[in-house]
Amino acid sequence: MAYFENVNKIKYEGLDSNNPLAFKFYNPEEKINGKTMEEFLRFGVAYWHTFTQDLTDPFGSGTAIRPWNNYTGMDLAKARVEASFEFFEKIGAPYFCFHDIDIAPEGDNLRETNKNLDTIVAMIKDYQKDSKVKLLWNTANMFSHPRWVHGAATTSNADVFAHAAAKVKKGLEVGKELGAENYVFWGGREGYETLLNTDLKLEFDNLGRFFHMAVDYANEIGFDAQFLIEPKPKEPTTHQYDFDVQSGHAFLQKYGLADKFKFNIEANHATLAGHTFEHELRYARINGMLGSVDANQGDPLLGWDTDEFPSDLYTITLAMYEIIKNGGLGSGGLNFDAKVRRGSFEPEDLFHAHVAGMDHFAVGYKVANKLIEDQVLENIVADRYSSYKEGIGLDIVEGKTDFKKLEDYALNQTEIKNKSGRLEVIKATVNQYLLRAYAGE
Repeated sequence: MAYFENVNKIKYEGLDSNNPLAFKFYNPEEKINGKTMEEFLRFGVAYWHTFTQDLTDPFGSGTAIRPWNNYTGMDLAKARVEASFEFFEKIGAPYFCFHDIDIAPEGDNLRETNKNLDTIVAMIKDYQKDSKVKLLWNTANMFSHPRWVHGAATTSNADVFAHAAAKVKKGLEVGKELGAENYVFWGGREGYETLLNTDLKLEFDNLGRFFHMAVDYANEIGFDAQFLIEPKPKEPTTHQYDFDVQSGHAFLQKYGLADKFKFNIEANHATLAGHTFEHELRYARINGMLGSVDANQGDPLLGWDTDEFPSDLYTITLAMYEIIKNGGLGSGGLNFDAKVRRGSFEPEDLFHAHVAGMDHFAVGYKVANKLIEDQVLENIVADRYSSYKEGIGLDIVEGKTDFKKLEDYALNQTEIKNKSGRLEVIKATVNQYLLRAYAGE
């Protein structure tokens, strides 16, 4: 059965094309620095937003019209698998991602839930035999069901902790079965509403214990995927423990896990943490912790996770700058953790959204690569910090001075001269590169 009969395989037609179902910038076969765009960008489709999301919002029921809406239960789960692989092939995405209950419904108990998962995992594995599409990462949903009301690995209820452990154990087994290249931990309920009833130390310690048990079991079964933590500062909890990359990094260092985990960084989550997307990427990159990316954006006028498809070329360019400087994303990729807007309810809108997102990242990739080739930002930064390349500055960097020597140097200074940061010129230069890309130069 074809679920998207009105859509053919999406092809690259170039900038002059007026076909909304064609790539204008993303040419999967085009090589940049020895790698094709497909190999470097490693696009992924988010199963939850693309195949299970019905576009419900807090004020209204779902609007999505989907060819599989007439099914229920396991029949619905099977239809979504069929539709998903048709979508993957037609959009040309090499990867996909899912939560466990995205692909199979929960049963009345954990045994029934696992049985449902086994059935759908076997079906996915069978579909993978005739497809080049791979599993970028999987994860366990431990935030939707009422049992997670007080958290999962950080819950106040030991029975819930055990249930969470069983869910992740199954998730690791599923990841190995389907060849997942990563496994993600997103603690949607791992946080607190108030400290008045929270044992903060116990919850942090239990989270550390949980992660160590996950590492141990992955080693036991030979699942060698990269473990990733996805930070988010709030929503649904008031304060989540994986607030941002920096606090997450401190947690991993404290509990002896920094060599086992990296970060899956989401643009919209960075915004909610009060950071730019590129800030989170930069911090992860310079600390060797950049693992994968959830490619989306938020609405600057709204204070929650809107998960919009990425269209801000300026932000995307700066994000790709960090990814290129990182040497790529390794086993990670660019997963479109994004949903079409509630008014974009037709099946073809799923293709329109992904085409646009892939095109936008292709533009950002090309512009960022050109900026790096021309050493634009590198030269600016080198000039700004040139005082640390010689004299007293070099002594500071090389650890050859102390407060007494620095005081003696400062007392003998005649005048301190600072250089202009020229931020306006820098932004204009980046925009100039963007406009050149638009002009096809």
